[in-house]
Amino acid sequence: MSVQTEGTDTAGKPAVRKARVPAPPRGDSRTGGAPSGRRATAPYLLLLPALLATVVLLGWPLVKNGMLSFQNLNPRQLIQHLTEWNGVDNYREVLSGGDFWHVVERSVVFTAANVVLIMVIGTLVGLLLARLGKKMRLLLMVGLVLAWAMPVIAATTVYQWLFAQRFGVVNWVLDKLGWHSMADHNWLQTQFSTFAVVTLLIVWQSIPFVAINLYAATTTIPKELYEAASLDGAGSWQGFTSVTLPFLRPFLYATTFLEVIWVFKAFAQIFALNEGGPDHLTETLPIYAYVEGVGNQHFGLGAAISFLTILVLLAITSYYLRMVLKQEEDEL
Repeated sequence: MSVQTEGTDTAGKPAVRKARVPAPPRGDSRTGGAPSGRRATAPYLLLLPALLATVVLLGWPLVKNGMLSFQNLNPRQLIQHLTEWNGVDNYREVLSGGDFWHVVERSVVFTAANVVLIMVIGTLVGLLLARLGKKMRLLLMVGLVLAWAMPVIAATTVYQWLFAQRFGVVNWVLDKLGWHSMADHNWLQTQFSTFAVVTLLIVWQSIPFVAINLYAATTTIPKELYEAASLDGAGSWQGFTSVTLPFLRPFLYATTFLEVIWVFKAFAQIFALNEGGPDHLTETLPIYAYVEGVGNQHFGLGAAISFLTILVLLAITSYYLRMVLKQEEDEL
């Protein structure tokens, strides 16, 4: 490529001379001339460590669990190092029994009740954080983080003390308030009261995650939108439905999805509190898989139940995602 520059010679006549300008390097100027093949493979190379870690830590145990579900593995086989394949007998035994379907129904209802309470209360607390002053917001967030950071077993032990039959704080408070029949009440005696304690524990542990997420989402909403809504005559509720809710909807969808997974696979709270009692009436699918597998030492059957648990969770989450995507398409 060449350009022309003008100059003047000794006779006063303009002279024209050519200057060489180097051509730009080949490739896209936005990427500094990097080859297109390297640009295409760069994202996959960056994802490769996470993909390898996922395959090693999650994929291989899942494959081993799937293989184990097709085996007859009891203490005798473990001691003698025997591998007895029994095909789909474990799945046939689980699916033909009525206990499995009762546990599935119980797990779905338990998950739905907890997720609804978590999302409603967590959203309200998140909106409250957005309206508080700096000092009160900081105080409330410290309390939420401490509740969220408490280990699961430690929190379950505290709730066991709170709802203890003889020396529990809850029974003592209810007795002092006039409910004398609750002085020695056994909260773990019935299915409903046991699930009530477990639900209170899980909701208490999950609210901080939802509230902090929703508060962080509210900080991304431009204040000009609220000013425009107020100029149009919108009140507090109209401002929430027309400005706040549309911005929070993606965060609500994602948080609900995570809470469904977290609540459905909850194990430590239920098992440490009452081991799925009384009379196995509070067993959810993770508890049921542990009791049948490790408790009854029928490890192949327990592996089959755990694999079916994964399939049930995938079915629930896929239905939820399909519903969310359909609603987003309708809005567009």
